[in-house]
Amino acid sequence: MVHNRLVGKNIIITGASGGIGAEMARLSANYGANLVLLARNVEKLERLKEELEQGTGVQVIVKSLDVADTVAVRDVFNEVLSEIGHVDILVNNAGFGIFRHAHETNMEEIKFMFEVNVFGLMACTSMVLPSMRERGSGHIINIASQAGKIATPKSSVYSATKHAVLGYTNSLRLELKDAGIFVTAVNPGPIATNFFQIADEQGTYVKNVKRFMLQPEYVAKQVVERMMTRTREINLPRWMNAGSMIYALFPRVFERLGRRAFNQK
Repeated sequence: MVHNRLVGKNIIITGASGGIGAEMARLSANYGANLVLLARNVEKLERLKEELEQGTGVQVIVKSLDVADTVAVRDVFNEVLSEIGHVDILVNNAGFGIFRHAHETNMEEIKFMFEVNVFGLMACTSMVLPSMRERGSGHIINIASQAGKIATPKSSVYSATKHAVLGYTNSLRLELKDAGIFVTAVNPGPIATNFFQIADEQGTYVKNVKRFMLQPEYVAKQVVERMMTRTREINLPRWMNAGSMIYALFPRVFERLGRRAFNQK
């Protein structure tokens, strides 16, 4: 059972100050895991730490970290490893997007999306892999997106970053197949979080897809219940993932028939 799998495990969650990051922290703490919560907003982390320690009694460490700063990633992870000894599970959850047409997206925004969504994820992973390999145990969980499978208008850069995450995750899984380390990609559709305050400035996308949005508690539950299991992918919702499978087989037909649905942003 998931309860037994997570008791006493050390879990690092990036982007843990809100949304599915905070919800995964709550569920993991309820199952008896010790937590290291990382995000830029340390005040939110401190409030979450107080809530979890009072409610569950598990150990919670919080540290401010911008994963786009790879030097800071190295320093913070070295601090964490010296404090807790080893990491059982890393959840690379930090990420953001901006929905704009390709010609309207400036290079600063493009670089920053890649620094957070891709380079930061890789930097965090590289900090825990050596000890996981040495111990022959661990789990890397990368929060990607259905946008990494189906690219749509106004998400060219965001989709590119998530395609990169999926490519990295798939390769990593093959590398670690015989090392005792699980690697999971999580590909959710739109989730009702503050992600869209930045991504969807005009609110058009949220208005159009609100009835299809996933709740962060649901997504977090699907992830936490599969921690320390050999799960290749978690695709949510299932009907959207079915679309990505059809897209892979019949891309031209899918793009033609789905054109109206794609232009929701």
